[in-house]
Amino acid sequence: ISKFAGYASLNSRVLMLLGQLEKINGEAMVRDAETARQVTAKILHLIQTQGESAHTPTCHNTRDVQTILNILYILSELLTVGRGRRVGVFVSKGGTGILFQILLSNSKELPPSEELMLQLHSLLAKVGSKDRKFGVKARLSGALNVTVNLVKQNLQNAKLLLPCLQVLRVYSTNSVNAISLGKNGVVELMFKIIAPYSKKNTSLLKVALDALGALLKSKTNARRAVDGGHVPVLLALYLDWHRNDTRHRHMLIRKGLLVSLRNITNIKLGRKAFLEADGMRILYNSSTECLPVRTLDPLVNTSSLIMRKCFPKNRLPLPTIKSAFQYQLPHVPAAGPVAQLYSQPPGVDDVVDESDDNDETEADTENDTENEEDEKDHHTSNDDIETDLNKLHPKKNPGRPFEELRVYERFFSELSEDFQVILFLKNGSSVYFISNNSVLSLNKDSLLKLKMYILFKKFFISLEGSSNWGSDCGSEGPEDEAGEGAVLEVPDTALLLPLHDPDVYVEMVKGTHSVPQYAEVAYPDYFGHITPTFREPHQERVYGVQRSKIFQDIERLIHPNDILDKVVYDLDIPSCPVIEDDGESLKFNSQFESGNLRKAIQVRKYEYDLVLNSDINSNHYHQWFYFEVSGMRVGTTYRFNIINCEKSNSQFNYGMQVLMYSVQEAISGRPRWVRTGTDICYYKNHFARSSIAAGGQKGKSYYTLTFSTSFRHKDDVCYFAYHYPYTYSTLKMHLSKLEALRTPQIYLRQDVLCETLGGNSCPLLTITAMPESNSNDHICQFRNRPLIFLSARVHPGETNASWVMKGTLEFLMGTSPLASSLREAYIFKIVPMLNPDGVVNGNHRCSLSGEDLNRQWQNPNPELHPTIYHTKSLLQYLAHIQRAPLVFCDYHGHSRKKNVFMYGCSVKETVWQSNISATSSDLQEDLGYRALPKILSQIAPAFSMASCSFVVERSKESTARVVVWREIGVQRSYTMESTLCGCDQGKYKGLQIGTRELEEMGAQFCVALLRLKRLTGLRNHQHLLDLESDIIGSHSCPTTYVMDEDEPSFLEAIDYSAESNDEDAEPENEHGSEAHENPDHLDHLSDSETNHRD
Repeated sequence: ISKFAGYASLNSRVLMLLGQLEKINGEAMVRDAETARQVTAKILHLIQTQGESAHTPTCHNTRDVQTILNILYILSELLTVGRGRRVGVFVSKGGTGILFQILLSNSKELPPSEELMLQLHSLLAKVGSKDRKFGVKARLSGALNVTVNLVKQNLQNAKLLLPCLQVLRVYSTNSVNAISLGKNGVVELMFKIIAPYSKKNTSLLKVALDALGALLKSKTNARRAVDGGHVPVLLALYLDWHRNDTRHRHMLIRKGLLVSLRNITNIKLGRKAFLEADGMRILYNSSTECLPVRTLDPLVNTSSLIMRKCFPKNRLPLPTIKSAFQYQLPHVPAAGPVAQLYSQPPGVDDVVDESDDNDETEADTENDTENEEDEKDHHTSNDDIETDLNKLHPKKNPGRPFEELRVYERFFSELSEDFQVILFLKNGSSVYFISNNSVLSLNKDSLLKLKMYILFKKFFISLEGSSNWGSDCGSEGPEDEAGEGAVLEVPDTALLLPLHDPDVYVEMVKGTHSVPQYAEVAYPDYFGHITPTFREPHQERVYGVQRSKIFQDIERLIHPNDILDKVVYDLDIPSCPVIEDDGESLKFNSQFESGNLRKAIQVRKYEYDLVLNSDINSNHYHQWFYFEVSGMRVGTTYRFNIINCEKSNSQFNYGMQVLMYSVQEAISGRPRWVRTGTDICYYKNHFARSSIAAGGQKGKSYYTLTFSTSFRHKDDVCYFAYHYPYTYSTLKMHLSKLEALRTPQIYLRQDVLCETLGGNSCPLLTITAMPESNSNDHICQFRNRPLIFLSARVHPGETNASWVMKGTLEFLMGTSPLASSLREAYIFKIVPMLNPDGVVNGNHRCSLSGEDLNRQWQNPNPELHPTIYHTKSLLQYLAHIQRAPLVFCDYHGHSRKKNVFMYGCSVKETVWQSNISATSSDLQEDLGYRALPKILSQIAPAFSMASCSFVVERSKESTARVVVWREIGVQRSYTMESTLCGCDQGKYKGLQIGTRELEEMGAQFCVALLRLKRLTGLRNHQHLLDLESDIIGSHSCPTTYVMDEDEPSFLEAIDYSAESNDEDAEPENEHGSEAHENPDHLDHLSDSETNHRD
């Protein structure tokens, strides 16, 4: 006999009996059946009384039913205990196959032994879940038909039917088996077993529903159920159990009926049958009745999933999903996105896809956790990581001959300026700074005006209470060389500049060119913004809020007469977008710089659907919004639904609120954006995304951002925005103020790098310290300062990047000793806004070319991508003259992570994450790239080193960070990402981020550069690695490369279905992996770079 398990020693009597059984095994057992029966009976008795096990006899060599039964009883006793370990051993020893052999051989007996069939199926049900090949073995052995025939013959025999159904349930989990069983009539068989409410045989019914649910995962079986008219049957049964199970004791049966409906409605025919059977109303009403009982949430959530899936797909209420604004490009590349966009025949750009490709995933979204993304993405490796070692080794490749690049010499006059004609004159009433034949004066009247502005600002701050900007920080003294343990004192750089100047802003607007030719100025941009002194914590999510919003959406289908469906604002009517009414509706407007709202539809008295405009020359990228609302009633709660969002998740699900600006508040001395909104959630809706707008993917849906708010003031005008607006005209105004406030000690030059497609100028700033004198030594020191190259706002919707840049610029122009030291240490070249056209026209991601400019760095087109082309040319020129920047940093915003963090480039860390083979020479790398983010993590409370990543990905090879690292050879080439939401660590943990924190981050970036200078200041660069290793730390830490969303689960279930990927310019990789142990000197990284990080 075969050995089975030896978890405990048997006493001598069992061993003796087993020995006797061994002697009569095989043919002898047939001749001495009575002895075999007696021996096995005694063993069973001992097993039952003592629970011991070591050897069990096999039974495939005997035909004596009683002996087989005794052996099966023994197996059943053995496998009942041991927490599944014994079952695993049994499976590994081939036990499953033997059971199937016995099943087949004894099924040929007429009639087969009922007790034997019962015991066999009971055992098979126990081992089935532990045997991965159970379904295959059953099919190959022919056991499927045996079990099905037993079920057919014993529909009234509940005792035998139950274990047979348990085995059938396991069979059906195999997709091939499910199809085969369906052909055998098993789907119809299950509908004979499931019955209306009864207190009898509930266990049997539960197992039958489980088996039916598994069978219906097959589209073939789902169609068979629809053709058989079983959808109304399931709905009627569910309603019957819902009404009669008043004490909720049979929730699993009700859930089983819903799971069957869920699987049937994965196909279009099933959804149609569900709607025809009035399924929406049945599930809506039953779910509403279940809402008060929290334990019934699994039923409500599954019902909600079914209803959302069956809600008829609609197209957006737009004539076309292309932007409402048209801009004719100088030429349209044949292979570009614009050519594809306009090559589509009219009317086909937004076709609802009715295929079955939008099937829901089978992830369990009905439990009490919130699925942010399809779970399958959490466990796959990231194929986007670069594995080509040739591409991972930076090679300085200026790419263009120096003769072409020589024209950029004019942007670097500081590198050749001899300062022989510069005079510092003090002449009574004025201070003059003379350079390059220009004279700028700051007379006593201007100085007096400046002081009045500063006093005015202090007055405003006093209205709010004392400002403590940076007050939680200590000071960095000159002795603090290493920066270890020091706390940074950030000077109040906001006091450096006068308050927002409305007159100057209006002048700047006059020179700004927009495609819609805006003539209005938004009040927030005119009045300006002062950061509130009160804290704005993350919004606490109320349990069930998403579900209640979805049910309100479903009510539109069930009670269509309650819906107004009244258009109140429409940019597609250019002559009159604001539609006049009787005063019962809100008034909307977005016709101002950076505004974005295409259409507003009043759906109920106090509820509005809002549609965002696509980026110009595009049919997607809906995320940024900025619009005006007026005509509100005080104290009334309004609900706003932005219905064409594209991302599959949002920080609006994790505590982020929208921003609101009240003109009445501004007039009262509180000009500020504040976080607002209750009942905020973000979920997939019933508006279908055309495959044309989704990169060819069928079955995609848009997402809804919904929030509610009320208004405090009568006759107010309020503005709502995705994030703190920062317009192109605001930038020009701030730069004019920087120019006016420079001192003779500051070298500030503002050039026009180029003109954009839309006719706006792209400014280039040069900031450093003037030489102490015009002596050769001082001029030599001036020219040889390392360069720092900064850029921002390549993505218009990432307005936080401009606020960080504002903090950097104000710090650099400040009078503090730190700012002075920083200017003396470096020459700063800054492009503060890489995409002025996108910013002006309210785009979220693209320029007027309809392309993401941060995917054009490898081969920018001088006509279509002028700002990128000329910015890259500046860097190529520096590389040619051997003056490549010490640091390159591109400021960005991140929509789906918290904190501020950096992405860099590292050969080592990329190789470790990709598991490609590499020699030690391939991995030679200076760890200097980690120094700057490490310093920031020590001095900036919003910065998170744990969120940084230095992995290079294929999809990012055309981004600024990777191209500057690879082609220009800048080791410290970064993207710095600032959250749109807030922080989950450090001093600002639990708070939403504001402009104060963003500007502070820009200032702290400057101080980090000063510390970096101290590290790199030694002439002997061999000591650099040691110094930076000291800062990084010599201990080894694991590095993880995981998905970009690291939020905890909600208590409330949420369905993101199969749409876990973003539909931006490139596919998103939301991958997670286990932590890999890496060599020394690496800090812990918890988050990967995502498709929105660059």
